[in-house]
Amino acid sequence: MHDSTDIDQRLTDLEIKAAYTDDLLDQLNQTVFRQQQQIERLARELEALRRQIPEGGAPFQSLRDQLPPHY
Repeated sequence: MHDSTDIDQRLTDLEIKAAYTDDLLDQLNQTVFRQQQQIERLARELEALRRQIPEGGAPFQSLRDQLPPHY
């Protein structure tokens, strides 16, 4: 059988693990929250860029396409 000090030590170890788990969960929640904010900001920026594209959606042209033929 386990004596009371062994049980107390096991209980203390479990409490420590639970505290670390709670801290890790808080950190992960904060990370997910920040990432969601960044995703929403990037989505707004993408939408703003899409609004800048002229109607008809002219394809992207490289500056090399605009060089005179003698280059």
